[in-house]
Amino acid sequence: MTERGEGVAASRECLEELARLLPPGRLLADPAQRAVYASDALTAYQVRPAAVTVPRTQDEVVEIVRACARHGVPFVARGSGTSLSGGSLPVEDGIVIALNRLDRVVRLDPEEGLAVVEPGVLNLDLSKVAAPFGLYYAPDPSSQQICTIGGNIAFSAGGAHCLKYGMTSNHVLAIKAVLPDGEVVQLGGESLESVGPDLVGLFTGSEGLFGIALEITVRLLRKPERYRTILAAYPSLGAAGDAVASVVAAGLLPAAIEIMDALAIEAAEAAVHVGYPRDAAALLIVELDGEALAVEEEFERLQEVIRSSGPSEIRVAADDAERARIWKGRKSAFSAVGRLSPDFVVNDGVVPRSRLSEALAEIERLGAAHGLRVANVFHAGDGNLHPLVLYDGSEEGALARAEELAGEIVDMCIRLGGSITGEHGVGMEKRAYLPRMYGPADMDVLRSLRDAIDPAGLSNRGKVFLS
Repeated sequence: MTERGEGVAASRECLEELARLLPPGRLLADPAQRAVYASDALTAYQVRPAAVTVPRTQDEVVEIVRACARHGVPFVARGSGTSLSGGSLPVEDGIVIALNRLDRVVRLDPEEGLAVVEPGVLNLDLSKVAAPFGLYYAPDPSSQQICTIGGNIAFSAGGAHCLKYGMTSNHVLAIKAVLPDGEVVQLGGESLESVGPDLVGLFTGSEGLFGIALEITVRLLRKPERYRTILAAYPSLGAAGDAVASVVAAGLLPAAIEIMDALAIEAAEAAVHVGYPRDAAALLIVELDGEALAVEEEFERLQEVIRSSGPSEIRVAADDAERARIWKGRKSAFSAVGRLSPDFVVNDGVVPRSRLSEALAEIERLGAAHGLRVANVFHAGDGNLHPLVLYDGSEEGALARAEELAGEIVDMCIRLGGSITGEHGVGMEKRAYLPRMYGPADMDVLRSLRDAIDPAGLSNRGKVFLS
């Protein structure tokens, strides 16, 4: 690790080389320009980089990485900056490599059901390009309108439909990447049958520690013939959690099972006015998809299960417009919470599905103990909780209290046999909790992998590991 003075000198030399590579409009070094990139969606952390580079081609990305490697300057790849764990937070005296302009769909092969894309392609845009062929890209994080495929790769993003279709890692076939030393490698291939170690799986979800994806080959799926979506309101979060257990126990495999609590409902209604029941303590959204005959048969069983779970109200989407309206509220919930509180911390823990009700009751107790409101929005089908701890950053000590509560929720997830993260990653936010989930031997293996690929620790320095 370089000293502060050495880092400044190295950054200056690196910037001189980058200035020869990029025109002024794509090498941003003014304080105001750098301030825009000082944080991602986890705004509690802010660091101004030495400069921001805006490459337009894969070759430019490679040359930028090689310049950083020559001068020992850390770099951070950034897409749309939607990371909720500080995963794309800049490094002081380091370089941000903004990938938004690498946004080409290089190839789309409808017959093989795959697409080759650059990292700056927006998640939802890929499905739009594939739609004329009856195809779509399955991973659907709530930020899919603005998040990039490259960022999804870094954190193996999931989404509402990950229960049935899995995470990003389940849909990536190949990755062309530049490693931290500037070497360009090809991982995987277009076949679903891989040979040898799963290097694509190793890279996907590595949070930028292994380099930068330049080109990604992903699977596309055939659009389901039929969707059936049901919304149920409940008098308590626990009742909604028990309903999830009943759906799973009935042998059904929905494409999505989501829960929102009263605060999340209030926020979504204020933002997008979708007509959710305002007096509900919790909403459950369940969606089936697939072949029409099979879906209709399963939907009859699903309605029976929901009716017997004690809801105060049930709504069935009659058409695509009503389905879209239901999902609009759910996918707007994170950003909408800003209407209820000037600041919030988003958690991302996972608990076994069988312990959902217990976890929700504990979150409610912890929130009351800390005197903080918590809005709950989560992927109930796989136990991935997204409690949003609301606080006012202008109040002295408020952030510390919010982070303490968020930390206790993370500890609870570990205690219940779950995980500290389901899809947002460790980033800056949960570095202290990784050794609580993994033992010393496991941590040594994780660090040795990082050291083998990036011994200088240049790529996304400071993330995942405390040191």
